[in-house]
Amino acid sequence: MNITGIVTIIALAAVAAILGMGLWNMLRGGNPNLSQKLMRARVIAQAVALVVILGALFLFGRGT
Repeated sequence: MNITGIVTIIALAAVAAILGMGLWNMLRGGNPNLSQKLMRARVIAQAVALVVILGALFLFGRGT
């Protein structure tokens, strides 16, 4: 597995972890401000993951 695959997996795992923490906090009736911060962090992590995936496709994808 190359470095882009590893970075992609790490980025997607970060998105899943942040989403899980946010949902857990919301379902247990935790601090609404923390839920909001976690959901904002999730959006940023998703953007980073998308850039990593698109960058990998741009650099290593095979065109027709």
